[in-house]
Amino acid sequence: MKTTKVLIWTFVVLLVIGLLTLTTVDRSPIEDQDFYEETFSRLDETNFSTSQGKAWIAGWSSVNMTPSEPADLVGYAPRGKYEFVQDSSYVKALALSNGQTRVAWLNYELLIVHPALAAQVQEAITEAKLPIDQMIFTATHTHSGMGGYMPGPMGEIAFGGYDQEIVALIVSRSLSALQNAIATQDTVSINYRKADAGGLVANRFVKDGPIDPFVRQLIFTKNSGEKGTFLTYSAHATTMTTKFMGLSGDYPFYLTKELENDGFDFALYAAGTVGSHSPLRPGNTPEMVKHYAHQLDSTLNLRMTYYSTIKNKQIRTGYLPISLRAPHLRVTDNLRLRPWLFNYLLGDTNAHLDITQIGNTLMIASSGELSGVFYEKWEQLAQSKGLNLIVTTFNGGYIGYITPDELYDENFHEVREMNWYGPGNGKYFDNLILKIIEK
Repeated sequence: MKTTKVLIWTFVVLLVIGLLTLTTVDRSPIEDQDFYEETFSRLDETNFSTSQGKAWIAGWSSVNMTPSEPADLVGYAPRGKYEFVQDSSYVKALALSNGQTRVAWLNYELLIVHPALAAQVQEAITEAKLPIDQMIFTATHTHSGMGGYMPGPMGEIAFGGYDQEIVALIVSRSLSALQNAIATQDTVSINYRKADAGGLVANRFVKDGPIDPFVRQLIFTKNSGEKGTFLTYSAHATTMTTKFMGLSGDYPFYLTKELENDGFDFALYAAGTVGSHSPLRPGNTPEMVKHYAHQLDSTLNLRMTYYSTIKNKQIRTGYLPISLRAPHLRVTDNLRLRPWLFNYLLGDTNAHLDITQIGNTLMIASSGELSGVFYEKWEQLAQSKGLNLIVTTFNGGYIGYITPDELYDENFHEVREMNWYGPGNGKYFDNLILKIIEK
């Protein structure tokens, strides 16, 4: 009798916990949701800031932000603190102006740019009164980078926790990089280059499935002859083994080093549409990672498919907050954590898009880890309107993966644990970016 009572009470307690923490997945069509209509109405009403200049002016800087003491590694599973420094970690800044509007990019050799980190950097920029009209965050998405900048329970459990000393270091070095970039601005010419590196990336879900194969690159050449470049690619920075215990920037670090040893004074790699894209690496040791970066560097020149000069000195900028479905962090096919628990674990995700048009090149920075399988359609529309298209991710917000909706019920990590606001987000973001290109 006593055992029966214990079992009944145990069942009741578990049932109550389940009711408090779990709910069902909402599979209602996304286009019927109020938040969907809100975002598209907001886009319709958005007025982009536009200026016309007479010359392009650019400057850049790279500043070391490696901590003096080891921090937790972030990427893959929790691994503890790094045991040695394979590669120093850098923050890179690029400032571009047409004499009327100044746009700046900050790039980190980190897994993501957490909203809490972005907020402190923005605050420091405001306090320093730096003349920046639009600030855009990017990351290399290295899975062997340092943590210490993600607050909250989930940050503590899986992402290296939060260390104000590390955050203060990153903020200070970010400010220095921006100040240096602005101070070194000079007249430049800008060229857009596109190269086919499809042999080095694969669809991680569908064998021989669609991919975004291209490296897209902006090249800035000063009157002095100095050259800087901003480039994107779709392969995840996961070429280093999951057991590697050194601090490393993975292949983007070695790719930018190769570029800086071969004609460029500055190279900034921003993760592109890396959702559902894996690197076709020759191996996972540091030597093989360097070899992969070398293959990618060689491809930039050997398989160039398009090259043009950006002549029109117009800059257009916009900021679009994105309304989302209630959080859907799933534990089974049809059960998810209740929104209050998700918000407690992960906090603010700062969902938005940063939109920048430089002459005939449209740049969209996303908080969602977009899949490159959407890119071909987007780019075809952009090209029909005479636009080059560059899409980056990790813009100071993070809302998980945005993958094709037909994969939502597949047993993949990206669509199970990391598709935080599905189902239907694939269609949502696909339509949203198409509408931005149209606008």
